[in-house]
Amino acid sequence: MAEPSPAASPSLLSRVVSLRPGEGALVAWAWLYLFSVFTAYYVIRPIRDEAGVAGGVENLAWLFSGTLVAMMAVNPPFAALVASLPRKRFIGLTYRFFMLNLAVFLVLFQVATGDANVWVGRAFFIWTSVFNLFVVSVFWSFMADLFTNEQGKRVFGFIAAAATVGGIVGSYVTASAVESLGVPALLLGAALLLELGVFASKRLGAIAPALATPAKGVEPAPAADAGTKVIGGGVLSGLTHALSSPYLLNICLYMLLYTILSTFLYFQQAAIVDASFADRAARRVFFARVDFWVNVLTLGAQVFLTGRVTRGLGVPATLTVVPAITAVGFLWLGLAPTVAVVVGFLMLRRSGNFAFARPSREVLFTVVSREDKYKAKNFIDTVVYRLGDQVGAWASSLVAMAGLGTGAIAWAAVPLALAWVANAWWLGRRQETMAAEDRP
Repeated sequence: MAEPSPAASPSLLSRVVSLRPGEGALVAWAWLYLFSVFTAYYVIRPIRDEAGVAGGVENLAWLFSGTLVAMMAVNPPFAALVASLPRKRFIGLTYRFFMLNLAVFLVLFQVATGDANVWVGRAFFIWTSVFNLFVVSVFWSFMADLFTNEQGKRVFGFIAAAATVGGIVGSYVTASAVESLGVPALLLGAALLLELGVFASKRLGAIAPALATPAKGVEPAPAADAGTKVIGGGVLSGLTHALSSPYLLNICLYMLLYTILSTFLYFQQAAIVDASFADRAARRVFFARVDFWVNVLTLGAQVFLTGRVTRGLGVPATLTVVPAITAVGFLWLGLAPTVAVVVGFLMLRRSGNFAFARPSREVLFTVVSREDKYKAKNFIDTVVYRLGDQVGAWASSLVAMAGLGTGAIAWAAVPLALAWVANAWWLGRRQETMAAEDRP
């Protein structure tokens, strides 16, 4: 594949994103990298969601518990890779490990029948829930390592649009082809897409030295040889740093509140789909179509609004968009606990997360050390994320066991959402202070 021309790229993208000389090729390869990873994920996401429903909605909390255990098990080996290998090696090894896993599930789905197939589906649910956080976290760690704070504010929103396009393509492929091609063919396609992501990451690392000579007046980028240097540190540094730094600890809190509240909504979605669709293929199509429309709504905002909003309003205001939507949405759900409100709230919140919360959250990591960009960030993006899932899952199950409905969950969520607003604002202000302190 020919390398994108740095000189030509800015002219092609200048209408939607502010690029400086030398950044066009970097953004183009980053875009292909994230597009490949997210297309792969969204190809298999409906398969995962349907497997969770097929295994029994009442068992979802146990699947979330299994996911947390699995996440805690794989985090130290990843930290060991980061500590002992340069970036250009541990990124490829991580993705190919998950490609090998896909090959195993491809075989298992073909040979397992009856109850065995249900258990394979449960294992796949847990594996996919680990996979999606790891592959995306590694990507954004790479971006925080390549781009400066100033660059992140300008280009992260546009780069994040690649995830949205990947989500549209992947969910459309599964919705239209799962019945004709079957699950094994889709898993093979997802593995090939991951290999394309590895290729793009290598090209991105190869041209990254262009960032070492920024335009006049722009803060300097990371060292050109960062991709060949071993980061070092301890296997448990991600945990210890995340819990000892007030800044990183508040990012942990941000993630916990996000995931707890997301899980409340996920359980409502699962219950609705379980009651509405009896056929497994129909459920897969439904999940894929929801993903498709969420990504369509998100794309325009990411391309045309995210960068401008982040630069214009600043990180604090951008970070609080989704927490504020969540507070209002749960209040609305408490007043009118209907199916239409649940689905509408879910779609609006997910779109806001992809368009505003995720890109601005990644900017938070541009001001921390390289070790924290990979280890602490990965710990927060995976273990802390799934811990929030766990709390939300069991809280939802306990509410259901007590005979309380959607309205009760909604009212309980409102104060958590308001606390999230305050936490997001503090983080944004602190990030801007740290960026100013590091500026030459």
